[in-house]
Amino acid sequence: MISEQDDKMQVEIWSDVMCPFCYIGKRKFELALEQIPNKDKIDITWKSYQLSPELKTDKTLNINQYLSKHKGIPLTKAEEMNAYVTEMASKVGLEYRFDKAIVANSFMAHCFSHYAKQYGKQNELEEKLFAAYFSEGKNIDNLDILLKIGEDLGLNREDLSLALTSNAYSKEIENDINEAQKIGVHGVPFFVFDRKYAISGAQESSVFFDTIQQSLAEWEHHHLTI
Repeated sequence: MISEQDDKMQVEIWSDVMCPFCYIGKRKFELALEQIPNKDKIDITWKSYQLSPELKTDKTLNINQYLSKHKGIPLTKAEEMNAYVTEMASKVGLEYRFDKAIVANSFMAHCFSHYAKQYGKQNELEEKLFAAYFSEGKNIDNLDILLKIGEDLGLNREDLSLALTSNAYSKEIENDINEAQKIGVHGVPFFVFDRKYAISGAQESSVFFDTIQQSLAEWEHHHLTI
C-alpha cells in the first residue's frame, strides 16, 4: 500500500538561513523546477543545518566584519568575498544587502521552519527568511520579527510564539544535523532527490533540471509498476 507521502517524490534540502549560497541554490533549483511539466508530483522538505551554532547574535557587527573575524581574514578580503557573492545572487534576480544584514544565530529560524512544515508553509517561510536576512536587513533571531512573518503566512501568533520560545523543535534540528553527517554532508546547500541522487552547492539550473528529470522519471516508473 502506498502512503500519502509516497504520492509525491521527495526532495530534501539541507540549508541554513545565513548561508548566501543556499538562497542562490534555492533560486537555481526553482528555475529548473519551473521547467518540469509534472512538478506537482514533487514534495520539498527543508532540513536544518547550522553553519555556526555557537554564533551569538550581534547587531553591532556587520557581515563583513563578522566574516573577517570568523575566518581570520583581512576586512578587505571579506568585503571582496561578499561582493562576489552579491554579484552571483544578482544573476538569479536576488538583491543581497550585506551592508544591512544583521549577524544573527539561525537556531530560532530553524525552529520556525519545522513549525511551518506542519502547516504546509515551509517553502514559503524559507523564502521569507532568506529575504529577511539577505535583502531586508531584518534580525532573524528576533521573536517579534519572526512572529510578523508568521502572521503574513497566516499562522497563529500565540501558538508560534510558544513553539519558538520553548525550544520545541530542538530535537528535530539535532536529528537533521546528525542525518546530514551520516550521509556525508560537509556544506550547504545540499539537495537529495528521492534518496537516490544528490547535488551539493548552488549548481547551475541545468544540473538541477537534469537531476530532477531523471529522478522523477525513475520515481514515476517505479510507482507505475507497484
